Amino acid sequence: MGPSTLRPRAYLCAVVFGLGAPLPLAAQQGDPLADRPEGIPTSLLATYIRPRELLVYPFFEYTRHNKFEYKPSDLGVSGPGSDNEFKGKTVEREYLLFVAYAFSDSLALEFESALHSSIEFTRAPEDRASPEQLRESGLGDTEINLRWRYAKESARSPDTTFFLKTVFPLQKDKKLLGSRDWEFESGVVLTKAYSFGTLAVRGALGWSGDDRKLDLTEWGIDYVKRLGSKWRLALSLEGRQTDEVSLIGELQYAIAKNALLKLNLGVGITEKAANVAPEIGILFRF
Repeated sequence: MGPSTLRPRAYLCAVVFGLGAPLPLAAQQGDPLADRPEGIPTSLLATYIRPRELLVYPFFEYTRHNKFEYKPSDLGVSGPGSDNEFKGKTVEREYLLFVAYAFSDSLALEFESALHSSIEFTRAPEDRASPEQLRESGLGDTEINLRWRYAKESARSPDTTFFLKTVFPLQKDKKLLGSRDWEFESGVVLTKAYSFGTLAVRGALGWSGDDRKLDLTEWGIDYVKRLGSKWRLALSLEGRQTDEVSLIGELQYAIAKNALLKLNLGVGITEKAANVAPEIGILFRF
C-alpha cells in the first residue's frame, strides 16, 4: 500500500476526529442549523429531507473525460492486445430523476435513475483493435438508497447517518452505459455545524458482481455555508476509490418556497476523474 492510497484515508480520519470535537463557542450560542435545513442528509450534496417530506429533483448532467481508462476487451474486442490498457475520451449526457421520501426523522428512501443517457467514446490513437468511435444510449444507472439517521447532532457529537445503496443491473447488453451487474454500497455520513459553516465527512465500502471484492468505493468531505436568505454555497472534495478525486462546487438558490435551483460543477483533480461535470436542476419539496 503506497502513499497515494494512504493519503485520502488519512484525511478522512483527521476530519472524523475533528467532527467529534466540541462545537466552537460561537456555534454553540448560535443556531447549529443556520447553514443547513433540519433533516436527514441525502445523497445529494447539501440536501436534507424532513419527516414525511417528498423530494423530486429532475436534472441534467454533462460529463467529459479526456483520459478515460479502458481495455479493448471491455468493449467486446478479443485477440492480441485486447487486455492492454489505453486512455480514450468519453462524453456523456444524462437526464436524471431523483425522488426521496422520509418516513420519519430517522428513515428515508431514495430512488435515482438516468432516464435517458447517451455516451460517445473515442478510442486512444495507439489503440488499433477497438472501434474508432462507439455510441450508446438508453436507460443509465438506476439505484435505490436507504438512509437511517442513528443519532442527531449534539454539542459534543455529530449527526450520524448510515446508508445502504443498491444499483440494478439493467444494461447487461451495453459496454459503456449503465451497470451490467449488481452493485452494493454501505457507508456513513457524519455532519456537524460550526461557526464558519457545516462540515460533513462520508465514506463507504462497496461490492459489485464484476470484481466480487469489497473495497473503499466512496469518500468525501463536504462544506455548506448560507450566503443569505436565498443563497447557499456547498463545496466538496470527493473520490471514488482512492485515485479518482474531484472538487465540486454548488450554488443553491431558493426560487420559491418549495423550489430550489441547484447549479453544480465538478472538476477532476486526478487523471482518472472526469475532467468536467456540470449539472443543473430544480429541487421540489412536497
